[in-house]
Amino acid sequence: MKLLAIYRCLCDETRLRILHLLSVKPLCVCHLQEVLGEPQVKISKHLAYLKVQGMVEGRRYQNWMIYSLPQKRSLELDTNLRCLQDCVSTEPVFKKDLRHLTKLKTDCDGLTTKSKATSSSPTSDCAC
Repeated sequence: MKLLAIYRCLCDETRLRILHLLSVKPLCVCHLQEVLGEPQVKISKHLAYLKVQGMVEGRRYQNWMIYSLPQKRSLELDTNLRCLQDCVSTEPVFKKDLRHLTKLKTDCDGLTTKSKATSSSPTSDCAC
């Protein structure tokens, strides 16, 4: 991944917040919408931009689109994501996002595996 593309993605607060949340665990659009307090259209546009740039991956499970950080990352992307995690501790909005995320009942990570995808439904406050 090219360094310039990474920094273009990181120059937006909403995208930074999304990347920070996805560093915790995979999430569906509706969970990101709930935590960030933004409309679905805005979240989806940012996720599409991040996906095109290779900064997130998306997997479909029934009505859910589950997003996560890429399993295989370039050195530049991995380094910048680690830097983001080091820097967010001083910003209240990122702390608030994590508190909100812990209140949600999410198991999007389990939905991305085939064994769970065929045998369980998500534990979620999601309206999807």
